[in-house]
Amino acid sequence: MVPTDTPSLNDLLASASRAITAQKLATAEQTLKLAARVAPASAEVQRLSGVVQLMRGSASKALEFLRRAVELKPDDFNAHMNLGSALFQCRDPEAAFASMRRACELAPDVSAPWYNLGRTLHIARHTDEARPVLEQAMALDPTHVMTRMTLASVLSGLGDIDEAARLYRSVLRHQPNHAEAWYSLANLKTVKLDSIEVQHIRQLLERPGLSADDRVWLGFALAKLLEDQHDLAASFHTLQTANAIKRRYTSWDIAAEHRRVDNLIRAFTQPLPPPVNPGLGSEVIFIACLPRSGSTLTEHILASHSQVEGANEIPDLASVLAGESRRRQQTLGGWAPRATAEDWHRLGCEYLERTAHWRKDKPRFTDKNLGNWSLVGPVLAMLPGARVVNTRRDPLETCFACYRQLLGEGADFSCDLESMVHYYVGYDRLSRFWQHRFPGRCHDHVYEDMLADPEGRIRELLAFCNLPFESACMEFHKTARPVYSTASAAQVRQPLRSDTARSARYGALLDPLRDLLRQHGIA
Repeated sequence: MVPTDTPSLNDLLASASRAITAQKLATAEQTLKLAARVAPASAEVQRLSGVVQLMRGSASKALEFLRRAVELKPDDFNAHMNLGSALFQCRDPEAAFASMRRACELAPDVSAPWYNLGRTLHIARHTDEARPVLEQAMALDPTHVMTRMTLASVLSGLGDIDEAARLYRSVLRHQPNHAEAWYSLANLKTVKLDSIEVQHIRQLLERPGLSADDRVWLGFALAKLLEDQHDLAASFHTLQTANAIKRRYTSWDIAAEHRRVDNLIRAFTQPLPPPVNPGLGSEVIFIACLPRSGSTLTEHILASHSQVEGANEIPDLASVLAGESRRRQQTLGGWAPRATAEDWHRLGCEYLERTAHWRKDKPRFTDKNLGNWSLVGPVLAMLPGARVVNTRRDPLETCFACYRQLLGEGADFSCDLESMVHYYVGYDRLSRFWQHRFPGRCHDHVYEDMLADPEGRIRELLAFCNLPFESACMEFHKTARPVYSTASAAQVRQPLRSDTARSARYGALLDPLRDLLRQHGIA
């Protein structure tokens, strides 16, 4: 029996909800355990327990609670919405979308399920599908800031830069101190901010008590705007300050990165076993690259071809390899030398199954994940018929472009110039190893060479990918397709420009970067 002084279920649920809102997860968890003893068949107890596990990052544990919640109360849209989030984090996107769509059906007049579905579609690169869903969420709740921010990002990816800018500015009209909105507006690249807007960002940065995240957002925004005003010394100083703040909250380790590259080279030095199916993976064109190296442009050129779908930065390759590492309880460098031809074939088939939706309309597709450069060996072991295009840009331009761009998760190397150079050295070393190890299967596509001879280099690129020449690839800027990289979304919709190099403009300010590259033998 439950003691008579035990709080009521409603009181316990209310207490757990307050703890969740305050992110006091241990308190919420203990309260929900007591609630489960009071009412073991309560759908809301199960749902909130699942939410706690989601917030802890334990999506697999969350699934158990949320599936039980849906069983107990099949018409609860919150349970379906939360279950969708757990399924997505467990890398089951189709089931996740189904759960989230069910939430929208159960609560068609509530904005939250529409927003969550739209945001998840956007993260999964289903940009065309995300737009109407987010527009519905905004119609239901015009005041929800993150709906506007996410829809603006979607519109940017679809090439509607003017409407994206309008949405960011609408956020700023109501919340003029919204640092991320200021950065996102500046990051549209082709949108110019007026002097009043620039002054407002300066004033925000002078405020005491500003959070580190807001200082980084605003710092990168201001650096871009100062460069537009040709005040390059001030722009560079602002970049240094913003990157230094960001660096304090990262744990990127130069020595660990060197070991990672060494282990990959060691793992793939010996010949691979003869493949089960030498043609497996001929549908895929992997783009290997560093950020800001012209890879979005390369993908957009290929995706302008009638036979090629541009999938953007999809995570499937890394997910397949991580799954195998978990199964074997070893790192990739540990198990790869012992993998059999059948192992590689199985992993290749798993990758193709995961990416099948990218071949619904066209027979070929591109995979442009920014981690591909280090996984070329596994790629060609799993998918011997695949093509690998390594997009390269001048090392100085590449390193500085990464330093001046606020990159996302996994790019902590870009916060200081020394780390950036060491990361570039690892990329360069491993890329040369892959070229030597897999002759004729990796193609260097150099950005500056394409600027000098666009048609010649595009014809060469298409020939390497076993694609017939199509004039649409020369007029890539006319191609309408989603582009996930916000930093490049507007730029790839313009004809090739020869004025994108920036290092010469900054002159002696970049001498430390030049010296670091020379010290490591990078010309």
